[in-house]
Amino acid sequence: MSIAEFSTDLVWGAATVLAVSLIAFAMDLAQVSARRAEASRAEEESDAAPAAESADSAGASVSSAVEGGTPAGGSTATVTATDEAPQRRRAAGIGVSTAWLGTILLGVAIAARGVAAGRAPWANMYEFTLVGAFVALVVFLGVNVRRDIRWLGAFVTGIAILFIAVAQVNFFVPADGLQPALQSYWLVIHVGVAIIASGIFTVAFLMSVLQLLRDSRDEGSAILNRRGWGWLELTPTPTRLEGLSFRLNAVGFVLWTFTVIAGAIWAEHAWGRYWGWDPKEVWSFVVWVVYAAYLHARTTRGWSGRRAAYFVLVGYACVIFNFTGVNLIFNGKHSYSGM
Repeated sequence: MSIAEFSTDLVWGAATVLAVSLIAFAMDLAQVSARRAEASRAEEESDAAPAAESADSAGASVSSAVEGGTPAGGSTATVTATDEAPQRRRAAGIGVSTAWLGTILLGVAIAARGVAAGRAPWANMYEFTLVGAFVALVVFLGVNVRRDIRWLGAFVTGIAILFIAVAQVNFFVPADGLQPALQSYWLVIHVGVAIIASGIFTVAFLMSVLQLLRDSRDEGSAILNRRGWGWLELTPTPTRLEGLSFRLNAVGFVLWTFTVIAGAIWAEHAWGRYWGWDPKEVWSFVVWVVYAAYLHARTTRGWSGRRAAYFVLVGYACVIFNFTGVNLIFNGKHSYSGM
């Protein structure tokens, strides 16, 4: 087995392990949703019971519940939530552990790809997609070390699996050397930073999606308040989600700014001009403008809540189009998809 084949097998292995992680995180959310529904039913029953009793019997029921009795539904819900909490943490713990394993396998696969090709492993769409998924996983796991964001695990592992599957099925190309225009140390700097920024934007995008869902639930959305969506209560408030997304987008924006500057410097070295209105150059600048407008609107114009979240969604849509649409639709000096 060659190193390139070993890399491909490892990628599929990483996807399999991440699928296990996705299932574990999904089970965690399902358990939370079930507990929320049970607690809601218990609360409704406890509210309805005193209405059918006298004031004295209602007071006795409440007293019994406080002292550890079973007549009140609220006590039952509390005990159930307490008893099931370790199980929920256990499912989430499995998700985190397998996410770490899948991320390590994917990292080794990317490194093996670089060894097989004899260069930095991000010179085409296939490699860029794999590394982008890897960065998104690292960002999630890194943030989770400092604060509990396991509620995001199912979404990060899910989008990582999607990226890996698309890369393997649609973007795969054999490991090979570089085109002459890419044989530069700027490949490591310019493209490497662009991938890191894209991975950070991915996690921030997912947080903004959850922000919109949680906000709609809090405002009484009929759909999101049905049974099965109780796991949204596990996520932070929309304000906190927005704050997390904003901080990640700010970091991603700084890295993307460096990406645009480094790309201009590399273009001058390679083609003798800093800017040439190439489709990739134009859309990279569009991405920069959208995120700059988002940061400006939020910090100086007071844009927050849904408007800020929608801005993030537009920005990430531009990132995805810059990576896929520009590479596959337009012909230019950056047409290095390898396909």
